[in-house]
Amino acid sequence: MQRKAHFPARLIWLMAAGVLVFAVSSLSSYAAVLPEDRADIMYHGYDGGGLEVVGPSVLVRKGFKDKVSVWANYYVDQITSASIDVVSTASEYTEEREEKSIGFDYLHGKTFMGLSYTNSEESDYSAHSWRFGISQDFFGDLTTLGISYARGADTVRRNGDDNFEEDTDRQTYRVDISQIVTKNLIVNLNYEGVTDEGFLNNPYRQVRYLDPGAARGYSYEAELYPRTRTSSAQAIRAMYYLPYRAAMKLELRNYSDSWGINAYNAEVGYTHPIDETGLTVELKYRFYDQTAADFYSDLFPRSNAQNFLARDKELAAFQTHTLGAGVSYEFGMDWFPGFKRGQVSLFMDYIEFQYDNFRDVTVTGLAPGEEPLYEFDSLVTRLFLSFYY
Repeated sequence: MQRKAHFPARLIWLMAAGVLVFAVSSLSSYAAVLPEDRADIMYHGYDGGGLEVVGPSVLVRKGFKDKVSVWANYYVDQITSASIDVVSTASEYTEEREEKSIGFDYLHGKTFMGLSYTNSEESDYSAHSWRFGISQDFFGDLTTLGISYARGADTVRRNGDDNFEEDTDRQTYRVDISQIVTKNLIVNLNYEGVTDEGFLNNPYRQVRYLDPGAARGYSYEAELYPRTRTSSAQAIRAMYYLPYRAAMKLELRNYSDSWGINAYNAEVGYTHPIDETGLTVELKYRFYDQTAADFYSDLFPRSNAQNFLARDKELAAFQTHTLGAGVSYEFGMDWFPGFKRGQVSLFMDYIEFQYDNFRDVTVTGLAPGEEPLYEFDSLVTRLFLSFYY
C-alpha cells in the first residue's frame, strides 16, 4: 500500500513556498473601492526537497452597478512527492488536489463587505471554509479598519483504511488597520488569531525512537498530537513611494502558538516601473526563523516516551532565506473589443531551508542522532496572465 508521508500536501505548499495564489480577498487594504473586473490565468510550480507541485488556476471577477462584485476561482495542484519523509518511511506518491472558491463583495458608501466559500478535495482530505469580512474608511479616507472571520470544517481520511475518518474545525479572526501617514507612506497593522480543534496531525506520519534491537538502532511509531491548538500573529507592513515612482516595502511579523512554536520573519522588497515600457521589476528578500514545538523530537529515547509525539519537520526548529524576483508587462487591448488592458507577470523565489534539529536519516553508517542536519533548496514559480475588462 502506498502511504503518504506528509498530509495534506497543501500545507507544505503554502508554508514552505509562501505562495500567493490570487488576490481574491474581499477586503481592500487601503480604501473602500470595488476590485476591477478581470480574468486571471496562473501557472504555479514548486520544486524542492523531493516535492514537486504544479498546476493551473483561473480567477474571474465581475462587478455590477459599482456596488457588487462577484468572483470565482478554480485551482489545481498536481503533486509528486519523494521527500525525505516519504523515502524514509513510505513510498513515492502522486495525487491531485482540486480547489473551488466563490465569493461576492458589496460596497455601500465607505463600507466594504465580502463573503466567500472554498471547497478543497484530495483523495484523503476534504476542506470547507467560509469567510466574512467588513472594512470601513475613517478620517477623510486616511484610515481603513478591516475585520474578518473565517470558519473551516475539514474531514481527514486515510488511504487504504475505510474505517478511518476524523474531523478538524478551525476559526480565524483577523483585524487590519491601514493608515496613510504621508502622501508617500502607507502603514498597515495586522493581528490574526487561529483556533484549531480535532485531528491535527498526519495519519501517515511516524516518529522514530531508539531501539537497540533494530538493525538501524531505531524504530518508528505513529505520531500523536494534541487535539487543540491556538495561535496568534502580529505584523506591521509599510510601503514608501520613492520620488521616481518606485516603492520600497517592509514587513515584520511575529507568530506564537500553544504548541510552543515561536517564529518571526522580516521581508524587504523593491518595486520599480520602467517608464514608457510597460515593464515593472520587483525584488525581495525574506528571512524566517522558527523554534520547535514542545513535543517535537528528531529521535525519542524510547517508544511512547511522552504523551504527545511529533517528528514533522515543519514543527522543528529551522530557518529559511528567500530571494525573489519578478517582472510584469502591461499592454493595451484596444484591438480586442470589451477589454481595457492586459498584463503578463513572472515571479520566481529561491528558498534555502536549514534545520536545527531534524536529521537526514537517508545518510547511513552513522549512529542514530549523529546523522547530518537536513537542508534543501527549492524554487517557486508563478506565471500570471491577466485581462481587465
